[in-house]
Amino acid sequence: MGNSLDSSRGPQQIPVVVLAGFLGSGKTTLLNHLLHRSGGSRIGAIVNDFGAIEIDAMAVAGALGDSTVSLGNGCLCCAVDVSELDAYLDRLAAPAAGIDVIVIEASGLAEPQELVRMVLASEHPGIVYGGLVEVVDAAEFDDTRAQHPEIDRHLALADLVVVNKLDRADDADRILGLVRSLTDRAAVVPATYGRIDPEFLFDCRPSAERIGQLSFDDLHDHGAHEHAGHLHTGYDSLSFASDVPMEPRRLMRFLDSRPQGLYRIKGYVDFGPYDPLGRYAVHAVGRFLRFYPEPWTPADARLTQLVLIGSGIDAGALGKELEACRNDAPHTDEHGMWGVLRYVQGPRETDPEEAGPDEADLEDPPAWITDQGTD
Repeated sequence: MGNSLDSSRGPQQIPVVVLAGFLGSGKTTLLNHLLHRSGGSRIGAIVNDFGAIEIDAMAVAGALGDSTVSLGNGCLCCAVDVSELDAYLDRLAAPAAGIDVIVIEASGLAEPQELVRMVLASEHPGIVYGGLVEVVDAAEFDDTRAQHPEIDRHLALADLVVVNKLDRADDADRILGLVRSLTDRAAVVPATYGRIDPEFLFDCRPSAERIGQLSFDDLHDHGAHEHAGHLHTGYDSLSFASDVPMEPRRLMRFLDSRPQGLYRIKGYVDFGPYDPLGRYAVHAVGRFLRFYPEPWTPADARLTQLVLIGSGIDAGALGKELEACRNDAPHTDEHGMWGVLRYVQGPRETDPEEAGPDEADLEDPPAWITDQGTD
């Protein structure tokens, strides 16, 4: 396994990212930027509430319209409801499609809360929620907020906020500070022309020959060819590895209190004697968290390997906190894993009436979605 996060087995779930923002904020520009900088990863798109198409990043970058996607093999232009979204996700997540990430670009007047709820409610086992990205126009932010006060609620829901067109704002620092004050622990990234590092949203393939999770070395080397374009602005990362098992209660305290700006956590956790037969793949984006248990194989090195990605995070302090979660005690107690197991998704076919309290709770949308009011 070396330094890589091995994904040759275990859950092969495709992240579904909701890309939202009011008209003119720069969503399509950002999506086109991601297509150009995908690093060989294939992006599936559901665009502006209309239609879905498999996208070859380099071939169709710039071909996205406001309400349609036009390719040589036709044009899909269909309003999306809940059942249609599930159908599109099913199509794009099919193994034959070879899609690595799905981006739903909402229309400028869409309600992102509803789109997030639809993704979380999807019964497709091949997808996982990849976060809500809210794009704001820094130059027009004050006017947009006056005309659309609901933007405050949208920002509070976001996992990542891209403050776009910052070069056009007369008081960029004030706008950045105001946006940060309106978010709930979201990573806030400044941008011009929608240029953000794709690693915030998905793992770029280093080559056509290797398909899998980003390695620690790749994460640090990735910016070498892109620093001239300032794609690394506001982008911080931490790689953590330990051959000492993690204590589940301590790790859950760390995850429950993860700081503002920490956008993604991915990797594998060894809980040692708490589960000697398996490791736990972990996927966290914003406030969303899932664990996926999988068995150890004889070839596996018994390691915890994590990558943390965010904006303005204190990597040194986070590393020390993770170090404090280690525990080499040989004994366990029967309740130690309860906090972890709450974030292990139960079988879809489980009847909530027959499930235990933790399994039933996992079928409900998170509180940060259900507790938000509507206009």
